[in-house]
Parts: sequence; C-alpha cells; structure tokens
Amino acid sequence: MRMHNADETCGIAQAAMVLGDWWNVLVLREVARGHVRFDALAAEIGLSRKVLTERLGRLVAHGVLHRSLYQRRPVRYEYLLTDSGAGLLPLLVAMQDWGDRWVLGDGSLTATAEADGAEHARVHVLVGTRLPDDLQLPGARGADLPLVSPDAAATVLFTYPGTGIEWGPIPGAAGCTLENRLFRDAWPDFREAGVDIRGISTQLVHEQAEFARAEDIPYALLSDAAHRLAAALRLPTFRGAGRLRHKRLILIADAERTVRHALFPVDDIPHAVEQSLRLAADHARQCCRTS
Repeated sequence: MRMHNADETCGIAQAAMVLGDWWNVLVLREVARGHVRFDALAAEIGLSRKVLTERLGRLVAHGVLHRSLYQRRPVRYEYLLTDSGAGLLPLLVAMQDWGDRWVLGDGSLTATAEADGAEHARVHVLVGTRLPDDLQLPGARGADLPLVSPDAAATVLFTYPGTGIEWGPIPGAAGCTLENRLFRDAWPDFREAGVDIRGISTQLVHEQAEFARAEDIPYALLSDAAHRLAAALRLPTFRGAGRLRHKRLILIADAERTVRHALFPVDDIPHAVEQSLRLAADHARQCCRTS
C-alpha cells in the first residue's frame, strides 16, 4: 500500500499499516484471549489456513507477534504477543467499548448493562471456561499475582470501575468503595469457607495501594491498567473520568481456574456480595466432600 507523504509522520496511519485489515485485528483479539496455536486460531476466526498463515506472517514481521516452538515433531509454534503487541491491547478494548456502545448499544454511556444485551452474553458465556493460566496482574502490595489464589478452593474475582472518583450521572458507576467495604467486612466468612478474593480495576497500582491502606483492605487488589484481563476475557468496559473502566461484575472460579459462576450486571451490591459468598462457599464445601 502506498502512503501519502503526510502519513509518514502520522501514528494513526502507521498503526493502520500494521493492523492492515479486520482479519489482523481478529487474530490479535484471539491471541489476547489465549488462542495462540494455529489450529485454535483457525477454528475461532474461521479463516482458511492459507490466509491465516499470511496474516500471522505479517504480524510476526511487524514485531507484533513472535513464534515460540512448542513441538518439534512435527514442528509447531505458538504465536505470542510481543511488548509491541501487548501495547495494542488498550486499542482492542477501546474498539470493543466503542462497538458495545455505538453499534450494539444505543449510544448511552453506562456502567451497567441490559440483561439481553451483548455484554451480558459475553460475560455469562465465560461460565465453564478456564481463566488464562499465565496471566498475572500487578498487585497493590507490589508483586504480580495470579487471577486465582493457589491455596483456596475457590476465588471470587470482582471488577469495579474505581474508588475515590466522583462519577456524576453515569448509571451504575458509583458504589465501588461500598463494594470493597462489604467484601472487607465479609472477609472472615470468605476465609473460613476456604475462599479468596481478588478486586480488580483499571486504576494504577499506587492508587489501589493508597485505597487499600486507607480502608484496611485484607484481600488483594489487582491493577488491569494495561487491559490484559479485559482483552483476555472481553470484559465490558465504559469510559469514565478519562479512562476505560471495568463495569462491575463478579466471577467465581475454582482451584483449576474454571469459572463456575458469573454475576452480571451487578445492580444490588450488598446482595451480590452475599450471593458470591454463598456460591463460592457452596463450591468449597463440595470440593471438601469429594477430596
């Protein structure tokens, strides 16, 4: 493709040259979701092997993906995001957010969702799937942590827009501090049941750390500021206070990282906290009976 001279210094034009067409975008979407092997990519996207080979070759040549050998006989590669590729994740999430709002939705800015909408369907189809095994997020205490606690029968992951923010008239955005306080107050009951908790937002680590200290939060707060989790699970987001934010939802995963329950949308925060405790504790008790 020949570019106009004015495009040589335009970042948008240069990024468009790398992405090429919508197939490349879908390849990156699936790699971000953990479908990193050729056959899995072909099955998820529906591309012919010839076209997929061409697209993967271009993305590798542009330094967005790199090939990693996982089998020698016959030779097989996984296609993994480079740092450059990971830098495109916020773009993918922003595209999804735009599509959810302006194509699949009516254009309203909201932090919640309709029960019969696309976001609701995407979240609830996660039940029965496994969370990425190699995905760790920065924790407020300074170390990267896995999504699922290694020493718990079940883990409750709740995403929230952000604490300490005046949201204004965005439906469903307020209540993040209340939600964290309710999980904090119920923490002894979760731990007694063998359940751990992970709170996740797109706030920066130092913002989460300040909140955790001020509110004496006993469980881990994880930062998805780089949108790795949002891209991996295609989580619903909205743009508020100058940043893409997670919509409020709760996932309950077992020790093998399989999602057992999904609560979304979360409109009644106290009820959702109580429900997540009950569901996670029930699963933990079942594990004890079968072990």
